[in-house]
Amino acid sequence: MKKQVIAAAVLCSLVSGAAFAAEQEGPWMIRARAVNLNSANTDSTGLGLTINNKVIPEVDISYFYSKNVAVELILTVPQEHNLESKGTKIGTVEHLPPTLLFQYHFDSNGGAKPYIGAGVNYTRFTRTDILGGAATLDKDSWGGALQVGVDIPLSKGLYLNVDLKKVYIKSNVYVGTANAGDFKVDPVLFGIGLGWRF
Repeated sequence: MKKQVIAAAVLCSLVSGAAFAAEQEGPWMIRARAVNLNSANTDSTGLGLTINNKVIPEVDISYFYSKNVAVELILTVPQEHNLESKGTKIGTVEHLPPTLLFQYHFDSNGGAKPYIGAGVNYTRFTRTDILGGAATLDKDSWGGALQVGVDIPLSKGLYLNVDLKKVYIKSNVYVGTANAGDFKVDPVLFGIGLGWRF
């Protein structure tokens, strides 16, 4: 009986110690990810527009208002894609797509920390070269963003991060001055990387 009491006391001490350590973590977290961008490629133009999928770098900055609630700003460098019409390259597009997400982080008792998020994406098309200038896109796109992920502790303040997002990005397509329809990129982004909490 005495051994069981001691074992229970040790277990409680470890659990409370992990919880105390988690509480002592600072409110900031920076993550660096490698992200696979897989576009939905749907359009109403009849041109069969697609952009190429690719792996991109991603950095995000999170601020925790409490142990459960955080806001995350997701950033990358401007991304260039080939634009194809029914398999034939007709130009290139370059865009910058920062995303702001509000997150809820579930209680973990010192283990893996799953979270969900929702927010807004703003994409700025900084350069388009389509059919030698015969076709253009809107410069700005606003859309929603959804997220699910998990932070897995590796050591004090260091986490392995796995993250999945759906981001809604679309632009009107103009041939000359005529609106030919819209092109929806609407990518799914799967990322894996490291996070630092301080």
